[in-house]
Amino acid sequence: MTFTLTSLRGAATEAIASADLDRKTALAQEAATRWFERRLSLRSPLDPKLPDRPGRPGKPELVPPTAVKRRSLHSVKGRIALLHAIAHIELNAVDLALDIVARYASEPVPQSFFHGWMQVAFEEAKHFRLVRDRLRAMGADYGDLPAHDGLWQAAHQTRNDLTARLAVVPLILEARGLDVTPSLQAKMRETGDLESAAVLDVIYNDEKGHVAIGAKWFRFLCAREKKDPAETFKQLVRVNFRGPLKPPFNDLARAEAGLTPSFYRSLTAVSQS
Repeated sequence: MTFTLTSLRGAATEAIASADLDRKTALAQEAATRWFERRLSLRSPLDPKLPDRPGRPGKPELVPPTAVKRRSLHSVKGRIALLHAIAHIELNAVDLALDIVARYASEPVPQSFFHGWMQVAFEEAKHFRLVRDRLRAMGADYGDLPAHDGLWQAAHQTRNDLTARLAVVPLILEARGLDVTPSLQAKMRETGDLESAAVLDVIYNDEKGHVAIGAKWFRFLCAREKKDPAETFKQLVRVNFRGPLKPPFNDLARAEAGLTPSFYRSLTAVSQS
């Protein structure tokens, strides 16, 4: 694919808006590569307006979270259902990383902020393709099953507050992946599905870096405003996240990413009505 890119913000916006998922992921990676090579400006007067919702194909059907069935991983159908759910998460993660770049391109933050989030966008695009390729190898495809829209909605609620966005997306939603992925990897291996386990290995290792990028910039913004990061995180979660944070927590992986228990331990019983 060839792309004419006006700027990093313009490319990120165009990728978010694209309903062609091959184009979306290719554009995300091309924009990241050009940005890393310093061949792209941050923004341009020609940049399109950021859409309220990311572009999506006609499928999957979006349903409430309670309508997405859970199946045993001991069946092929169950493993396909899990991989389909992961593909949907990774697709949303592509758009969320791009949205942080495009939405906050005028924020007074160092250029390395955008470098970090384009690294995330590049890797989330890689993850989506890996999972989709695995689904296809199993005789299925992304879009075959219904999915829910909770991830995008949670992020959309924080669209006017960068600190809140960082609290909700990398430090809650992505950190949750660090908690649940090791047991999923083990179950995939138990069933003999080593190919799917290998895909989860790639995702798990990259996600540690994504949480670390979120934690780094969350702490940066708190330091600039002379706020305590752990206390600020708790306040933002109470306002912007529905429901409690659910253990078990992968304390070691979280700590490696800069997310210590002082951030999240006291929030396990906090819920919002």
